[in-house]
Amino acid sequence: MGCAVDGSRCTIWAIYDQDVRWLGWIVVFVLVAVAGAGWLAVTPYGPSSETFVEIAPGTNTEGIGDALRKAGVIRSGVLFAALKKYRGGTLKAGEYRFDHPAPMTEVYARLRKGDVYTKTVVIPEGYDIFQVAKAVGDAGLLSEKEFLAAELQHPELVKRWNPMAASVEGYLFPDTYKFSRKATAVDMIAAMVKRFGQMAAKLGVEPRDAPRVVTMASLVEREVHIPSERAAVAGVFENRLALGMPLQTDPAVAYASELRGTWTGVIHQSELHSDSTYNTYTHAGLPPGPICNPGVAALQAAMHPLKSDYLYFVADARGNTTFARTLAEHTQNVAAYRAAGGK
Repeated sequence: MGCAVDGSRCTIWAIYDQDVRWLGWIVVFVLVAVAGAGWLAVTPYGPSSETFVEIAPGTNTEGIGDALRKAGVIRSGVLFAALKKYRGGTLKAGEYRFDHPAPMTEVYARLRKGDVYTKTVVIPEGYDIFQVAKAVGDAGLLSEKEFLAAELQHPELVKRWNPMAASVEGYLFPDTYKFSRKATAVDMIAAMVKRFGQMAAKLGVEPRDAPRVVTMASLVEREVHIPSERAAVAGVFENRLALGMPLQTDPAVAYASELRGTWTGVIHQSELHSDSTYNTYTHAGLPPGPICNPGVAALQAAMHPLKSDYLYFVADARGNTTFARTLAEHTQNVAAYRAAGGK
């Protein structure tokens, strides 16, 4: 055929034909490799039980992939690095929790989003340090006892706001917090105090005024539960202070019992005569510090008390507050409250 006329041309075509075959095999190999990599990336893999992986700050892609592979979360660190080049983005440091097989693409997306493992602690307005400690304990972060000890032992964490503070009471701002499993009590307290600082700045609370504002706000927070009435209650307290009258606020008496470890949930007559400086029946003026951690509305009420001539108030079973100018009027309001089923 053609080869009989020109042998060199036959050789060229033979070589070309061989190269095409090799190129074809290479293309097939690449396609198979890509398909295989794609299959590995989207096929679920990983632990069926709880597994934690800690990614330290500054870890490079290879290090992250290796840590995930060693923990059994992904099949291949090399493939993970390739996925990083394809997807781009920044992978966030932190502790991650894996508890079910998942595609590598899902694992990558979680690290890119920074979906680190945390535990949630909810601190409602008006919680005191005892209740905050219980909330931390219930969240499974630290024991209630350990956290309470830190609240009492680290008043230096609030020295910017109250250099004379005996604890961190009043400055653990009510909010929803997320903490890692490795967060210490000091870490958590510092985060709550930082949040207080942010809100205090927003509300215009000056550090020099914070001890009085926070203490007043804590009394208001515990005495009334209807936001619209808080400024009026703060106004009553200010009126009594101006006249040198004792505040006679039950929540402060209860707090004194909490500090002594004798609180039973009910105020007894003996507690109304205790010598605690938090007993606002036997000591005039504000108590020496906050009795709980107030929220925004209570802080605002303490900063802007309603001007009135009221000196007394009593709340009914539904939380509505009735105010009085005279003791006789207040006595009638209390009698009416008790007749309606109050205590």
